[in-house]
Amino acid sequence: MQKADGMNYAPKGKAAPVVGPGDFPIAAVGLDHGHVYGMSNGLIESGAEIRWAYDPDPDKVKRFLDTYPQAKAARSKQEVLDDPAIKLVVSSCVPYDRGPLGVEVMSHGKDYFVDKAPLITLEQLAAARAKAAETGQKYFVYYGERLHSECSIYAGNLIAEGAIGRVLQVIGLGPHRLAAATRPAWFFERKSYGGILIDIGSHQIEQFMHFADAQDAQVVSSRVANYANKQYPELEDFGDATLTADNGATNYFRVDWFTPDGLGAWGDGRATIMGTDGYIELRKYLDIARDSESDQLYLVNGKEEKRISTHNTVGFPFFGQLILDCVNRTENAMTQERAFRVAELSLIAQQQAIRIEA
Repeated sequence: MQKADGMNYAPKGKAAPVVGPGDFPIAAVGLDHGHVYGMSNGLIESGAEIRWAYDPDPDKVKRFLDTYPQAKAARSKQEVLDDPAIKLVVSSCVPYDRGPLGVEVMSHGKDYFVDKAPLITLEQLAAARAKAAETGQKYFVYYGERLHSECSIYAGNLIAEGAIGRVLQVIGLGPHRLAAATRPAWFFERKSYGGILIDIGSHQIEQFMHFADAQDAQVVSSRVANYANKQYPELEDFGDATLTADNGATNYFRVDWFTPDGLGAWGDGRATIMGTDGYIELRKYLDIARDSESDQLYLVNGKEEKRISTHNTVGFPFFGQLILDCVNRTENAMTQERAFRVAELSLIAQQQAIRIEA
């Protein structure tokens, strides 16, 4: 799997189907971001069957069908929405369009699985919340930096087992490689992507809420800047924020577009989780200058200090849980309130951010 390009990073896991062949048909609509491939991989490995693909750009559809030849090209978005067999629509369309598409999908009696950022205005959030409540359909979000990271899943299991006691603080670092020449025009338009804290910052908020076992949180402070990419005046290449959860746990995260070309991955994503009885450090995509393998975890507590290679251990259970939530109308993968509240906190952080001019 290539790790140099974050936009097209698409993890693959082991097949672990939770439904029978043909029992869970899905469709992909809106293929603007490469995350749709990681989302599709996870669902297929869990037993979903991709039947349709649609995007206004035929080249994007061709690439998708080359990867998933079992799918067919839909003539229109409406053809997908009108197919009563489709249970779930997957999308990585332009961020500005994600919220409205979700409302449309839910209005047609289908569940929705969308790339982060799931929506980029508070008005879009209100519309999505209202439609989910009205229809009972689900609005799942691909917060992939935890959900598609085995060391993050492993860490969550360790925390649940009490390995580091009560979680007091989570520090998250989410650097990304800009690779500006490969980015589409919308990537640099504020109205299209929303801002750095809405985009890649939402990953960080979700992992904090999960690791800290928090039901809610408040944004204490946030900052954004465009330090080194003035040729793209609407881009933010740096952002950070601090949050406090309702159970007292605290969070600091930093996201940026400054991964140097010498790094063997699109970003040296890390997290440090401090508890009352120990701490965990995650080195998600490589252990810099030491090991190019993903999913390295360090654990220190009252009994031991050790490094654990978690690659190909716990897999990616979220996707199977998502399918079963659709089938059984449960909330085991992620509650609807969590998915929406994380989005809301990222919107608030972006809205309140101090802009650094330098």
